[in-house]
Amino acid sequence: MGEKLFAGEIMKWFVVVVVFGVAPAWAQTMTQSVCQQNFVVEGTARVTAMNFRSWREFPNLPQPTALKNLRAAMLAEGFSNIGVDAEAGALTTVRETSGSGRPQALRVTARKSGNGTRVDAVFMIQAGQTADSNYVRSALCRVIDAANL
Repeated sequence: MGEKLFAGEIMKWFVVVVVFGVAPAWAQTMTQSVCQQNFVVEGTARVTAMNFRSWREFPNLPQPTALKNLRAAMLAEGFSNIGVDAEAGALTTVRETSGSGRPQALRVTARKSGNGTRVDAVFMIQAGQTADSNYVRSALCRVIDAANL
């Protein structure tokens, strides 16, 4: 009996997804992380430098823990030579992946905010370079969300 009920529930969801398509915009927003909702892009692709920014607050998260976790997440995303300024709560790294000799920079800060920590991040590319904003949003938010692992 339980297996039939479970299979029936799956079939209902399958019909909802197939017949009605993707979830409505309000439902998609609800499933996005806070970081993804705060994501903004500044600049014009290939014309000006571009900054990809986001932020998130973590209640009850000590700043030193956030910095340690953020550094580990940056390493996991392929960044190296990460500069750490623990007093300022800042992590900075530069890498060149395009072959042009023009580096891209990632700057992440973790600052005390009330009883917790606010994490801000900006990924900067130079004029003439381009990046897929969906990919950058996903990678940037993986780093930011890792502050509280």
